[in-house]
Amino acid sequence: MAGSLNKVLLIGRLGADPDIKQMVNGKSVARLSLATSQSWKDKSTGERKEKTEWHRVVVFNEGLVNVVQQYLKKGAQIYVEGQLSTRKWKDEQSGQDKYSTEILIQGYNSSLTMLGGKSTGDLSSNNNKKTSENISQDVSELDDDIPF
Repeated sequence: MAGSLNKVLLIGRLGADPDIKQMVNGKSVARLSLATSQSWKDKSTGERKEKTEWHRVVVFNEGLVNVVQQYLKKGAQIYVEGQLSTRKWKDEQSGQDKYSTEILIQGYNSSLTMLGGKSTGDLSSNNNKKTSENISQDVSELDDDIPF
């Protein structure tokens, strides 16, 4: 289908340490539980309210999985770019079909950036480390003459 886009951008905090597993093919996968929150002031009571959403993030890039395992812990703030994927599975106890929606971090159009703390940086799934300074430099070097 032309003109479609599956892209998710989130900033949140990890609700638990990353869960690293070995897949059947021997490669590692990291599963993250990411919390995003919004807060507001209730107009009628003046009370501060907050709502938290939980997101499942799955990292398939092997190099990125190693970095996630080494540097990310519960409470870490991260920025992720990925795509939504819903998978179907059978509950072993009830035999019923279940569905899980996850944000996949894989391929060239996904990234994970650690925010805050001493070791910040971009951990894109193609293993390019880019800082905001490098990105600004890349943008300034773009040529305005587009050949198509």
